[in-house]
Amino acid sequence: MASVKFRDIEKKYGEVSVLKGINLDIKDHEFVVVVGPSGCGKSTLLRMLAGLEEITDGEMLIDSLLVNHLSPSEREIAMVFQDYALYPHMTVEENMSFALRLRKTNKTEIADRVKEAANILKLNKFLKRTPKALSGGQRQRVAIGRAIVRKPKVFLFDEPLSNLDAKLREEMRVEIAKLQQSLNATIIYVTHDQVEAMTLASRIVVMNHGNIQQIGAPIEVYRKPANIFVAGFIGSPTMNFIKGKLKNIDGRLVFENSYMNFFIPSYLLNQSDGVEDRDVVIGIRPDDISLENKNAKHYTKQIDAVLEVSELLGHRENLYFKVGDIKILASVNVFSNKSPGSKVPLYFNYTNMHIFDAKDEKRISTIKLV
Repeated sequence: MASVKFRDIEKKYGEVSVLKGINLDIKDHEFVVVVGPSGCGKSTLLRMLAGLEEITDGEMLIDSLLVNHLSPSEREIAMVFQDYALYPHMTVEENMSFALRLRKTNKTEIADRVKEAANILKLNKFLKRTPKALSGGQRQRVAIGRAIVRKPKVFLFDEPLSNLDAKLREEMRVEIAKLQQSLNATIIYVTHDQVEAMTLASRIVVMNHGNIQQIGAPIEVYRKPANIFVAGFIGSPTMNFIKGKLKNIDGRLVFENSYMNFFIPSYLLNQSDGVEDRDVVIGIRPDDISLENKNAKHYTKQIDAVLEVSELLGHRENLYFKVGDIKILASVNVFSNKSPGSKVPLYFNYTNMHIFDAKDEKRISTIKLV
């Protein structure tokens, strides 16, 4: 396997800049997931590494070898696409062995590699079938098998599960995680699905508008988002954002707006100097909002809200509230038995609260991990 380095990578289509100075180091055997909304440039970055798109500027290296001007076949990578890209007239075995046959690889070696990949992916029973006789999940396994037999230095996955239904996506996530463990491969995986990113990655790269917003382990990105975009994109249901101002009132730092106010414990801030009279955005995840005042030390004082809609999800209930004109979503694991229009007290968990600057939208708080 191999390491991968991106150095000041840029991509333009005419005057439109798609990627803007991307710098990223991926270690040997690492599973890196590049995640972001549609149009953020993540698939373009992957296609440039594969040699399917030209690089406008910058350098791409695989194991310290500059690959900018190498053809796709010279880069020793294998790519798994969203739409499987299987040859419909070929059997599973023929699809998996096609690249090796083009290279005129020894027939015995081809058979051994196909057999090995089929064993890993549980495709032994389907080797003589054509793609039309397979389910979506089986077709995707064939596409992955075709990549495995080539024994590439780097595996590239471009939204490989987006065409599958929810149950199959869940099953294939598990299969891909097992695959990485068994092959100990270097994998770069692109998706817009933050659940895939959180469950598969050793590191996540969050992108937006052609820029990298944050790089880190999944739990780090979840607990310490660098800015409002990352905080809102990672985590489901999405984080609540509440605008207001920090003020020093009688020696205590207080967050307030037209509809609520509560003090901010000193441990939430990197520093207290210069934060007074600062416009900020408070971020609080739905599952960090309680309907009961469990512990005054860790929760805000009571915030009065009106319930608009409730969604019972079986194991959880999502409750949509209004506090004045502020919308707040709480996710609780006990059925609340509240009716729309009810007045409900809410309490925010200080220990998992996030504070962002309202102007540059960057994080200005430190979360106390408990």
